[in-house]
Amino acid sequence: MGHTDRTAQSETSDQSRYVIRAGELAHDSYELDLTPGRAGWEWSSLRVVALAPGKPLTVPAGEHEYLVLPLSGGCTVQAGSERLEVAGRESVFTDITDYVYVPRHTEVTLTSADGARIALPGSKATTDKPLRYCPRSEVGTGLRGAGPSSRQVNNYALGNDVETSHLLACEVLTPGGNWSSYPPHKHDEHTEVERVLEEIYYYQVRAGEGDAEGFALQRIYPSPGHDIDVCTEVRGGDVVVMPYGYHGPSVAAPGYDLYYLNVMAGPAEDSVWLMTDDPHHTWVRQTWEGQEVDPRLPMTPMND
Repeated sequence: MGHTDRTAQSETSDQSRYVIRAGELAHDSYELDLTPGRAGWEWSSLRVVALAPGKPLTVPAGEHEYLVLPLSGGCTVQAGSERLEVAGRESVFTDITDYVYVPRHTEVTLTSADGARIALPGSKATTDKPLRYCPRSEVGTGLRGAGPSSRQVNNYALGNDVETSHLLACEVLTPGGNWSSYPPHKHDEHTEVERVLEEIYYYQVRAGEGDAEGFALQRIYPSPGHDIDVCTEVRGGDVVVMPYGYHGPSVAAPGYDLYYLNVMAGPAEDSVWLMTDDPHHTWVRQTWEGQEVDPRLPMTPMND
């Protein structure tokens, strides 16, 4: 799958360009501050902030829209005279969450009484939308695949009622030993069945027995006209940026459940997720018809 004759030197170069290790882009209250410029593209961004108990953090206004998406804990979002309470959740592995959509040109202040970790998945925006509280009932939840390809998907700004300018965002939960983002697929050209979407994967791995640190594997390989080659181990807090190419699988090591936050955005104005499988592997979908979904799913409560 995805075999190339590229040299080890070029593969190492791709690893350093597209793989960002935990802490590499940290500063102040930001555990991660991944800008479009650092990613080498135009649209998608991701910040993760650690809110100390009772200490406010102001996120300045700019040209980007984003979600205030709790990873653990909850927070208050203050935008001018508007105050929104976000209950949040204990962990990405135990629950879905309510959240807030923040449009461009909007300064907000985040505060958490007990402390929280908050993701701010974002995109450059070209239209104005209203600031909006999104209850957990609006999260689109579902199970995909079957057998060892089973995973849970939680859509926060993808195919649900949340209107954005260009931002798409979802979470994927993969039981230990399973493969997700599979069959490998791409979204690097604009056609009737595909859109150009820059994608960010942000990983968390559930600790094992005795708080053993888990890991996962991520693959990206060339698509027509796009040269890229990444096969890397990822751990909690790591990020992989995917400007193009076939990506997948994301492989959860046995014993360690895998979470990743997907952030996608691109130039199309219709804000839809359209992708195409690697034609060599799309047949795998047919095998799911005779298999059950992994009984470890769902990991979190789901909406009807």
